[in-house]
Amino acid sequence: MIPNVKRTWAPRGQTPTHYHKLSREKISAISALTVSPQKRRLGLYTHLWRNDVSSEEVIIFLEELVQHLRGNIIILWDNASIHKNGLVASFVEKYPRVHLEYFPTYAPELNPTEYIWNQDDQALSNTSPQSIAELEQLLINSNNRLTDSQKLLWACIKASDLPWKT
Repeated sequence: MIPNVKRTWAPRGQTPTHYHKLSREKISAISALTVSPQKRRLGLYTHLWRNDVSSEEVIIFLEELVQHLRGNIIILWDNASIHKNGLVASFVEKYPRVHLEYFPTYAPELNPTEYIWNQDDQALSNTSPQSIAELEQLLINSNNRLTDSQKLLWACIKASDLPWKT
């Protein structure tokens, strides 16, 4: 709930002020940027929680992906411990069409979803949500804008250092 303040414009001599309530509430998120191999269309799936993301939330998210996506699913993700938990391994064993690949440790520049978070960060900059519900709605609006724009989603993939052939 602490606002992300970025550079802004103001008339000379009129320093802008940004008021907010100090709150330790937060929203955690997990997302997947999907690529359709036949149509080369991108999709964005995001799930928000009002607590820390644990292995249980990762499983909930993976179950949603398996329900929405057809065919084989290759998941590229970082080496976070919640991704390597025994619960996740058990889930993957139940779904042979789900395959896991990991980015190298400390390589966020390879992960296109990091650029999704950059887009969200930009959309939330200089806002001052007064409640966790308002923050959540701002995130939903930002992700809806991204979901509706193939251009922005492709920009996130192309911004990453992944070797990508279009």
